[in-house]
Amino acid sequence: MISASQGRLQDRRPLSIIDIGSNSIRLVIYEGLARSPTLLFNEKMLAGLGRGIVSTGKLDPEAVTRSMEEFRRFRALSDQAGAERMYVLATAAAREAVNGPDFIHRAEDVLKTEIQVLSGREEAHYSALGVISGFHPANGIAGDLGGGSLELIDIDGEAIGDGITLPLGGLRLQDMAKNSLTQAAKITREQLARAKLLKGGQGRAFYTVGGTWRNLARLHMEMTNYPLGVMHHYEIGIESAASFLRQVAKAEIDKVKGIEGVSKNRRSLLPYGAIVLQEIMAAMQPSKIIVSALGVREGFLYSLLDKAEQKADPLISAAEELARLRSRSVDHAHELVEWTGKAFAAFGIDETRDEARYRHAACLLADIGWRAHPEYRGKQSLNIIAHASFIGVDHPGRAFLALVSLFRHEGVFNEAAPEIRGLATPRYLERARVLAALLRVVYLLTAAMPGVMPRLKWENRGNGVLALVLPASLSDLYGERPAGRLAQLAKVTNRRLVLAVEGGPSISVK
Repeated sequence: MISASQGRLQDRRPLSIIDIGSNSIRLVIYEGLARSPTLLFNEKMLAGLGRGIVSTGKLDPEAVTRSMEEFRRFRALSDQAGAERMYVLATAAAREAVNGPDFIHRAEDVLKTEIQVLSGREEAHYSALGVISGFHPANGIAGDLGGGSLELIDIDGEAIGDGITLPLGGLRLQDMAKNSLTQAAKITREQLARAKLLKGGQGRAFYTVGGTWRNLARLHMEMTNYPLGVMHHYEIGIESAASFLRQVAKAEIDKVKGIEGVSKNRRSLLPYGAIVLQEIMAAMQPSKIIVSALGVREGFLYSLLDKAEQKADPLISAAEELARLRSRSVDHAHELVEWTGKAFAAFGIDETRDEARYRHAACLLADIGWRAHPEYRGKQSLNIIAHASFIGVDHPGRAFLALVSLFRHEGVFNEAAPEIRGLATPRYLERARVLAALLRVVYLLTAAMPGVMPRLKWENRGNGVLALVLPASLSDLYGERPAGRLAQLAKVTNRRLVLAVEGGPSISVK
């Protein structure tokens, strides 16, 4: 095996997946099989295998030739990256074309591995698992729009409900409608009438999966000047989505801000993707649109995990990995999780399930910027966290995580990164300041090393006074600097606090 650098997790074994879609073919090489998978390498080609399949019944011959050339390259790249296993998945075009079996046989010879041609049911199942793996939890209808088909499936937590595959992929719809957007809307409406499960989605979220819808979401970000360019868990309100989709569905795509960032091969399919989403919204009446960056590939990976690994929290798993790779002591990070939980209880701060998860992740991420220049640790940490490929966290939660690290390094009343602060709810913003203030106190007592925090305790001294008490054996850590930080915590929490040594002196900070 290729020797991994210290920036890699040493217990991971790379694997690769090739996803043969109707429009695109993609190679993704992962660092290893994990609850929150990390990409080592990612490349795609827009082959257009399914172009013209409605009229000819066959895969596009030029696309087949180009694909075989790319498969040789993908095999070589997978080997070069040290992937110990390659999985190849093929979807709608390959399973439906008359020459699909011949294409698969040739591709298997080039790739030197078996190709799994997914049925519509299997494609929908893996797409649903992809959404399940990326949200904590998901509840609504997931729609995976490819080049050849649309898979719709009901998801509630880990439960997968009814599903259906419809011939509404962008390339296929364009062919069936003979490039008429009016006809495309009519065809879509007729096909969606078969999807009875959409009625069960009323008032719930609709999760979009697939490149066409991701590109539409990115254009919506540009149009609204959204401050965070992270696609996963991007949410679009129904009114905003309706107005935006009307513009795109009128083939006014070239007038949309940011269109130059979408490849020309993709642009022609965007109006069809907009039409399909419009009709789904009309039939389903969802509460909001949520973008999933995870789909069939990630769902397939998720299916390879054992049950215990599947139940792990993907956000905590990813934060744990960053702590292992970047912090001075992962044991110290774990102590922070427990100590801040006790501190919140001592201060009477209640937490929802997500707030507790986010505090846990923020503690794991608190020290990932320590190698940066002291003047930039806060900003660098904020940028890493805000733009990390985390799953299992919404954008306000992501802002909370980033702000905790900013405030921990640069002060709890720092006013930098207004665009990120604008994403956090007022409650998250307040809690980020409280958690950061706690971190600023305890780091001065631990030197970022484990062993001290389990010996610290909070004591109620009466008359509303709360004391942070050091054991006598740690009395040398007592001093003005940590007392000054405790004064900041007192200000943020509006509490009377003292720093004390067991059986010894105390410093009142308020």
